[in-house]
Amino acid sequence: MFKAILINKDETGYHANLTQLDKLQLPVGDVTIKVSYSSLNYKDGLAISGKGPVVRQFPMVPGIDLVGTVIDSQSKQYKSGDQVLLNGWGVGEKHWGGLAQIARLNSQWLIPLPVKLSPKDSMAIGTAGYTAMLAVIALEKNGVTKDKGKILVTGANGGVGSFSIAILAKLGYDVVASTGRLEESHYLKALGANEIIDRNELSQLGKPLQKERWAAAIDSVGSQTLANVCASTLYGGTVAACGLAQGMDFPSSVAPFILRGITLAGIDSVMRPYADRIAAWKRLADIIDQSLLAKISHEITLDQVIPTIEQLMTGKIRGRIVVDVNR
Repeated sequence: MFKAILINKDETGYHANLTQLDKLQLPVGDVTIKVSYSSLNYKDGLAISGKGPVVRQFPMVPGIDLVGTVIDSQSKQYKSGDQVLLNGWGVGEKHWGGLAQIARLNSQWLIPLPVKLSPKDSMAIGTAGYTAMLAVIALEKNGVTKDKGKILVTGANGGVGSFSIAILAKLGYDVVASTGRLEESHYLKALGANEIIDRNELSQLGKPLQKERWAAAIDSVGSQTLANVCASTLYGGTVAACGLAQGMDFPSSVAPFILRGITLAGIDSVMRPYADRIAAWKRLADIIDQSLLAKISHEITLDQVIPTIEQLMTGKIRGRIVVDVNR
């Protein structure tokens, strides 16, 4: 038997509870893992709260991130004792995920835990840091160098935003952070932001083409914010879009694209190929240090997950939440 968060939906409603499960209940997979740590992401919040149609089948163990040790393997790629890491692949949506002490997974979804990172460190980074790194790589590939101008990061207090600021600052970029929590400005400046703006500057209806303000942006908000970000990007700039905290809609026009030649780069972290994952995690292992992780993350236990979800969904959590599933 092992502990897990289990989501179910029946005639009495939608339920998420901490419960005991049997290994015989685990889904099909060629690698079984003793989970060390998981994390809480916005998508996990949607799944556990039922506020978004994230879970595709029931019952479901949520948790889009996990790290742990292989205890049984039918895969040639991994053997018992290997430490492995998972982000995405529909885990926690279509396949039981990481908010449990045991997980059974498809070996093709896994990557080896980077040597420079401890299991806890990898979950302090998690999908949020991995997504931020993919976004930074997209800007780099599009020729956004630190001499081009300011780089905007929206949703700055969230996990993706926090890591985007820290990574960009470490690489020498001039970072502008957009947040709805101006009282957290000291935190954002400690991560490396040089300028803080109120998210209300970007979240309201704006003109299709606006004053050029930044050479590039990483946006985890979407909707009207993304439209205004694009409308305010310098000629030839790039906007990396990786989230939808404000909404899935994109009420924009073609003006920034055909008159200023900007690029809108979509960042998917869920189905990313193995080589991209390895490259992003190698960069993260080289860039991220313990002092940064201490600023960005804090740890909770498995039985604290459900009580923490409301805070997460109402934007009261900054940075990353690491879940020790064995405590």
